[in-house]
Amino acid sequence: MRIPPRKQILIKCALLGSSAVGLAGFALRAGAQNLDAPALNQSAVAVQSTPSAGSIADEKLMRRVKDSLHADPYFYDAHVTVSVEKGAVILHGFVSSDWDLRNAIRIASRAAGDRVVVDNLSIKLGGSR
Repeated sequence: MRIPPRKQILIKCALLGSSAVGLAGFALRAGAQNLDAPALNQSAVAVQSTPSAGSIADEKLMRRVKDSLHADPYFYDAHVTVSVEKGAVILHGFVSSDWDLRNAIRIASRAAGDRVVVDNLSIKLGGSR
């Protein structure tokens, strides 16, 4: 079975992305173990984070893709979720056919513009509507 080049790229991006996320999570946990606790006479300073420009842009991109999937009259989006990680749009969940899978990728790609769309969807034959 021959996998089309575009699908190969999406698969590689998904694998690299999940590996990077896993390694980042491991590094964060390992780094947290090496932090020194403040001495009893020192007060810990609470830092309140503000949303960065990147996270706001990711939220807008995620909303745009979700809205596009929902607005398409020929696509049932109830079982599809969208996330954005480091600028890449990731589709999660399931669709009921190969046609729906291709349609989801097409709609998301159009809404995402030049951003990478990673297909993390499953096909569940006879999926509920």
